[in-house]
Amino acid sequence: MQSKPPMLMPAEPFSKLERDAVYKAIHTRRDVRDQFLCDPIPEETLLRLLDAAHHAPSVGLMQPWNFIVIRDAQQRKNIWQAFSRANEEAASMFSGTRQIKYRSLKLEGILKAPINICVTSDRERGGEVVLGRTHNPDMDLYSAVCAVQNLWLAARAENIGVGWVSIFHDADLREILEIPAPVEIVAYLCIGYVDELYDRPELEAKGWSKRIALRDLIFEGKWQGRP
Repeated sequence: MQSKPPMLMPAEPFSKLERDAVYKAIHTRRDVRDQFLCDPIPEETLLRLLDAAHHAPSVGLMQPWNFIVIRDAQQRKNIWQAFSRANEEAASMFSGTRQIKYRSLKLEGILKAPINICVTSDRERGGEVVLGRTHNPDMDLYSAVCAVQNLWLAARAENIGVGWVSIFHDADLREILEIPAPVEIVAYLCIGYVDELYDRPELEAKGWSKRIALRDLIFEGKWQGRP
């Protein structure tokens, strides 16, 4: 049976309402650390988020991602303990008022959010030679990060918050989730409904950092130095 030949479809423009909705999701997306509600996420909603992630761009259409969904309370407690050990190490890397401010940040998503998701990248998917990855072997990792962003924006449209937890020893998380080599851990996400979000990124709102002006990040033709 022959497959259908590829077809082009019209590049239909978005309406103003549709366009505004996309930009609203982008500009109001937040990294949620503590504002999660305990309300369960319906399975069909979770599948919509994962389907959005699965429609991310991937180099060579290799689709390197997998999504480990973690619901079990004991398993999340084990992961939280691994995070807590690493977080204590991270706190000790700062000094003075910076350490005090770091310790004041609430990082409660692992236990508080009803669902955690570990996004991985299978570095062998697609075989030894992958179109578009021949000269940059890390394109599979970048593709998986695009899947994370797709999921994050879709979650915002569903009024679901996402928190990205990066403070782990890779070996600890790999052992708990039984992730084999050469599969790489790309992101550990906490996901749950929210009814409040900061009006700007939390780390900006709490004085940890601030957004760099876009004009300082745009170069014309060549690198022109750091802001």
